Amino acid sequence: KQHLFNKLPVLASRAFSSSARQLKNKVPEAQKLFQEDNGLPVHIKGGTGDMMLYRATMTLTIAGTCYSLYWLLMASMPQKKA
Repeated sequence: KQHLFNKLPVLASRAFSSSARQLKNKVPEAQKLFQEDNGLPVHIKGGTGDMMLYRATMTLTIAGTCYSLYWLLMASMPQKKA
């Protein structure tokens, strides 16, 4: 009967082995896409996912700024006496 601790070095070496799986380097294709001179801003060049992420970020930023300014205004007003 072997314990897990005896198998651990073998399992770890298999998990991090470079021959277990070869990953394709996609960086050169992404560089070509983003360095292309097509007049589009960089946040749109990545496609629909990038546009949605940009719009969500801008929406949250603007909403958070407005929310902060609202509460700053409320904190600067004098309190009503009860």
